[in-house]
Amino acid sequence: MDWKDLPPLTALRAFFALSETGSAVAAGGMLNVSHAAISQQVKALEAHMGLPLVDRSGRSLALTPAGEELAEALKSGFGTVARAVAALTGADADRPVHVSTTSLFATTWLMPRLAEFQDKNPEIDLMVNPSAELNDPEPGGIDVGLRFGAGDWPGLEAEMLVPTDIAITASPALVGDCVIECPEDLLQFPWLEELGTSESTDWLRSHGVTEGRAKRITQMPGNLMLEGARAGQGVISTAMSSVEADIEAGVLRLLFLDRGETGYHIVTRTGVLRPKAKAFVTWLRRQKNPISE
Repeated sequence: MDWKDLPPLTALRAFFALSETGSAVAAGGMLNVSHAAISQQVKALEAHMGLPLVDRSGRSLALTPAGEELAEALKSGFGTVARAVAALTGADADRPVHVSTTSLFATTWLMPRLAEFQDKNPEIDLMVNPSAELNDPEPGGIDVGLRFGAGDWPGLEAEMLVPTDIAITASPALVGDCVIECPEDLLQFPWLEELGTSESTDWLRSHGVTEGRAKRITQMPGNLMLEGARAGQGVISTAMSSVEADIEAGVLRLLFLDRGETGYHIVTRTGVLRPKAKAFVTWLRRQKNPISE
């Protein structure tokens, strides 16, 4: 970063306050300076950038397109700084530990175990966000992600929690005793996918099926996907750990199994975790290496 190219921080603060409040008087009150000082800083910023940021032609101030773009960038940047400061100074000590994972993993693995953590840590509140989106842990936001993959997410710490193979399964009600010898044989059936993913097409493509498509593909939250598979509504591609019990009980039929080095990982940002998040991560580690107490 070339610091010489950046405008003065005081000018950026003044402009952002103006963009939030809509007037120099209100912005001045927010920053405890006069409205004239706000106007002067904003004009200096426009001169530095060589761009008009505020449209002063009307009765009220309005941002130009360039001003709106800069305001949005400052909102993100100042917000990140504010969250980091809050985390480092302990200002968010009472904030719940925010855990992000897929709805399927939350349903089949996390929730059956969570009561133990809550019983042993009644002072720690949790917020579990089941989502297929890969939202990165960040100060003031997500503390811990439970993410499926190979563990190679740049800029993040990843530790294997549940190693697993990929299972292709379906209910006997759907496939019956049909002889399924190769991946192409599965194109005759409908598939179910976890919302926000492309598991079926990715698996078929990785096994050389590049021509044709599945009979039908329906996306839904992971827990509903598993229920749909049990009800015979489609073939699914998922972690073996999520369907092992169903396969053993005969509720689902194992069609293909890919052994690999993927699995669910404990994902955190680099650096020191706040105490409550650290306690949750410590508990997670005990789930893979149980310690009798």
